[in-house]
Amino acid sequence: MQSPQIVFVSHTGAISGAERVLIDVAQGFPDAQAFVFEDGRLAKALKLAGADVKVAAHGGNLAKVRRSNSLFLALPMLGSLMGLVREIISVTRRCDIVYANSQKAFTLCALASVFSKKPLVWHLHDILSSAHFGAKQRKMQVFLANRYAVLVIVPSQAARDALVEAGGKASISVVVPNGVRSASGDETKTQLRERLSLPQGPLVGVFSRLAPWKGQDVVIRALAGCSGVSAIIAGEPLFGEQIYADQLKQLVTELQVQDRVRFLGHRDDVSHLMQAVDVVIHPSVDAEPFGLTLVEAMLARVPIIASSAGASSEILENGKAGALVPPGDVKALESAILVALNRHGLPDAQLEYARLRAETVYSVALMQQSIRLLLQQLDSAVVP
Repeated sequence: MQSPQIVFVSHTGAISGAERVLIDVAQGFPDAQAFVFEDGRLAKALKLAGADVKVAAHGGNLAKVRRSNSLFLALPMLGSLMGLVREIISVTRRCDIVYANSQKAFTLCALASVFSKKPLVWHLHDILSSAHFGAKQRKMQVFLANRYAVLVIVPSQAARDALVEAGGKASISVVVPNGVRSASGDETKTQLRERLSLPQGPLVGVFSRLAPWKGQDVVIRALAGCSGVSAIIAGEPLFGEQIYADQLKQLVTELQVQDRVRFLGHRDDVSHLMQAVDVVIHPSVDAEPFGLTLVEAMLARVPIIASSAGASSEILENGKAGALVPPGDVKALESAILVALNRHGLPDAQLEYARLRAETVYSVALMQQSIRLLLQQLDSAVVP
């Protein structure tokens, strides 16, 4: 069966978890096109992945619109928004399917579909709940999904449950777990730390963008009670979250752990950093739609401590593949860190179980195959 012509649409030029998934999905379609609202690292990565990329002329100011606001209330930007809609209609004129990879992209693609009549797929990478979206925004997204989307792809059952609970149609939502690539390398932990200039003592790592709901502050507070333990925090603020990043650095000073916490900023060598630490922590305080970091740590055979929120429990199979603690519970996290370090990690059999689960359930090839099949079936269904 021939692959349909897809146009992938994204609102951001930055790369976070959802954009990493988009890059891998696009690679599964040799003739893929992509339309991004702003230039940046994502556009470059999509080009390297083989996609024909077009950057919008009217998308530069969309980052000013927060999730807690409705796009329809952004009246000062109305001209730019309508310009984007016109561009989407033009770019998608000759495609078979429009594939929106973000909430903002989906909103504008839904408006464009009123005129273009192109089948619209939404890859929903979020938990559609009050913790992440304002009430008006949730209602609008559910209305648009039910009215204009022919398919909503979500990465976990937790994300699907949240969508349906918010009023989304269960009949058009399908769970396709995100795919993660295995890390390779034969360096020892000691060699990695020497090469990466990391401390040689007990070391934990946090790997995600800096955002309040990601919970890096919980790790810093827990570290204050773990004498002799150091932490690396890899990631940067992406979507108006610089204030939180500054607060984290202030917290490190207030708790007098500045000699044990290193902020590494954005890194392209996360897989190697993970293999260099003793424990990977995933401390989200709100429900996770997925958790690429968890699967990466499973593939790297590194012990994991994660908040039992959203898809984290699902990925770690309710604790079989890693330790779970209540979200935001500093004392529970502190205890879990000390237990993991005192045990010198999980038993080999448990780490191997986590690795095999990651390779079996969360492979890039499986994700690409599943999405390709869904879109081929969708294309066949809509062809007159």
